[in-house]
Amino acid sequence: MVAERALRTAAPHELLDAVRRVLLEQYAAESVELFLADYSLTLLQPVSVLPHTLEPVSVHSGPAGRAFGAQQPVVETLGEGRARVHLPVTVRGDRLGVLSVTVPGGGRVEECLAELAEIAEVLGHEVIVAERDTDLYMQARRKDRLTLAAEMQWQLLPGRSCARPEYELGAQLEPAYAIFGDNFDWSLTADHLMLYVTNGMGEGIEASLLTNLAINALRNARRAGLSIADQAALADQAVYAHYRGRCYVSVLMLDFELATGRARVVDAGSPRLLRLRGGVVEPVRFEEQLPLGMFEETDYVAQEFQVEPGDRLIFVSDGVYAVASPEGEPYGDTALTRAIQATRLLPAAEVPRAVLRELTGHRGRPVPDDDALVVCLDWRGR
Repeated sequence: MVAERALRTAAPHELLDAVRRVLLEQYAAESVELFLADYSLTLLQPVSVLPHTLEPVSVHSGPAGRAFGAQQPVVETLGEGRARVHLPVTVRGDRLGVLSVTVPGGGRVEECLAELAEIAEVLGHEVIVAERDTDLYMQARRKDRLTLAAEMQWQLLPGRSCARPEYELGAQLEPAYAIFGDNFDWSLTADHLMLYVTNGMGEGIEASLLTNLAINALRNARRAGLSIADQAALADQAVYAHYRGRCYVSVLMLDFELATGRARVVDAGSPRLLRLRGGVVEPVRFEEQLPLGMFEETDYVAQEFQVEPGDRLIFVSDGVYAVASPEGEPYGDTALTRAIQATRLLPAAEVPRAVLRELTGHRGRPVPDDDALVVCLDWRGR
């Protein structure tokens, strides 16, 4: 493919220029713009050299927002036989943004739609690779300045969504531009999905440093091939060795067998799990064990858990279920159940953002006092 060759040979900061040249030559494109979803998942931000000259567009409305939400190309008919095609830019289920292309001959757009969608997909892969060598795309994602703690937390994340034949995952953090302790991590092999949901202790940069230590200790143990219980033990030792029990990390760890849906679970703290099965939402309780780093050389034991095709699992931090309304009423399992039922028809990648919007309404003010984390896992099985 001409576009793929052009993108792979382009400098990291010139991907958009490269795809523009290809679309101009191959499809007589009049304009080509790349928009990336901002950290709060509310806006699609234009990719351009600072200061930005294009206006951002909403992810909730408009043709570009519909393409992003539905993950399908949206064709916008313009005057004089022209059309603007909005193409989702997505990498293995991780929703990055939208590529908008204005082309002549609007009536013939359907003929090249599949080719344009493939170009947008290739562009997404190249953006992910290019981010190792340029700040351009990360700068485009932010509508406000990130705090240092938030910068560290976002760099630690694997992505915000992921899709494979066996499952779909979506996650979101709030406040996006000032997050400090909560985190999530996942990793896939041929036979397993490992998922960690972390509720960090403390505030600001100290909370971010603590979570960074814990997540990297868990990854180090995971990449050494250790079991999930041994991963917890190794991370526990790493955190205790540094903080001597003054600070600790709450984490819910799950290791899913893709073929069977059997999971081994270590519940080391406060993140909670609710399951939607057959239209019924119920909390899933595990035997709670000590948070990582609270005491020296804690032993952890994995428990068994079974997921079935069609299950939806929702993981939340205490910044969700413990949030109080202006009248002092905690959000709690009842409100969470309503939110999960209200979002049951949304794809997994959309659910965390929708639940956090519900939480904002309950809280009665836009800025939370504590981190809030929602992770949604839709299990399809094999």
